[in-house]
Amino acid sequence: MIHACKTCHQKALGYSGSLPSSHPNYLVYESGDDLYLNLVDMDREFLPKYTHPIMSAAMGFIDTWIDAGPILIHCNQGCSRSPAIGLVYMARKGAVDASSYQAARNDFMKLFPAYMPGRGISLYLEHWWQELMTL
Repeated sequence: MIHACKTCHQKALGYSGSLPSSHPNYLVYESGDDLYLNLVDMDREFLPKYTHPIMSAAMGFIDTWIDAGPILIHCNQGCSRSPAIGLVYMARKGAVDASSYQAARNDFMKLFPAYMPGRGISLYLEHWWQELMTL
């Protein structure tokens, strides 16, 4: 399971507030078949220095566990961060059009019409789409 929310990351690592950025699990914590992501929806564009390692970890985690069965990806409301991770993975595997974020989004929304990315993740995906296809 991929927990794409700060609250799950906090519970898994036993902290409140913010974790020091020097902590080895500041962005990502993996425990068995669970991946905890320090990912918060926000209006400003997600910064690649934080979000690239998170997305890379999520892609690797899915690749590792996909043959074991379905992988649940969740966030707080299930309409922004978690489906965005699924969208990127599906584009990387050719399940949706990967030529641009907009093309992938259009294809993905036929499968998951509830996708309503927040402004921050949407800007990040739009600006870093080609790089995300190779992380």
